Amino acid sequence: MSHKQYEAVVFDMDGVIFDSERVIMNCWIEIAEKDGINNIEEHYHKCTGATVEKGREILKEAYGENFPYDEYIERVYSLYRERYSGGRLPMKPGVKELLSFLKKENKKIALASSTNSKMVLSQLRDANIIRFFDEIVCGDMVERSKPSPDIFLAACEKIGVKPHNAYAVEDSYNGIKAAYAGGLRAIMVPDLMPANDEMREKTEAVLDSLFDVISYLKGEI
Repeated sequence: MSHKQYEAVVFDMDGVIFDSERVIMNCWIEIAEKDGINNIEEHYHKCTGATVEKGREILKEAYGENFPYDEYIERVYSLYRERYSGGRLPMKPGVKELLSFLKKENKKIALASSTNSKMVLSQLRDANIIRFFDEIVCGDMVERSKPSPDIFLAACEKIGVKPHNAYAVEDSYNGIKAAYAGGLRAIMVPDLMPANDEMREKTEAVLDSLFDVISYLKGEI
């Protein structure tokens, strides 16, 4: 089998590059349990891949309009920063190897993360991988959150690549739906949630790790 034909790869960040979905969820659970709030994990899964604004909408729908979302998000991210800032956030296995492979192959590399710009840039710098990305698009730079395709379309436009010539590497249902809606070739590397039938229909491949993404792009699997 030969190398896949493509010009670019657009990455999600949380749950793909960093093992952050899991640690943020644990912060949510810890704080919710202190306040006697039940089932936060179930609702957190619905928020993965979405912006803070979309998360607010989901949790107010679940717990009522009076749910103090902004207070909670500040407490969650305060705990998160306390534990994981300054380069302590764990990276997913194979991140540097995949980014290095793409650079060697002269492919464009973009990031399409629903997280705000300040946090994205800080985490990429702390991990010393920001140099790999040709363009970075964040949740506060587009109007509509995933599962709308806006962020992926913006990333493709910035790197000058047609969506059908770009792969999107995602872990969340919202992310895969967004990539598919934008016409990118979606690869799912599941994190918190396994691939369901809809995800398998909307992806070109469901793979176990970023190392497998390298093998896939090489045409080895």
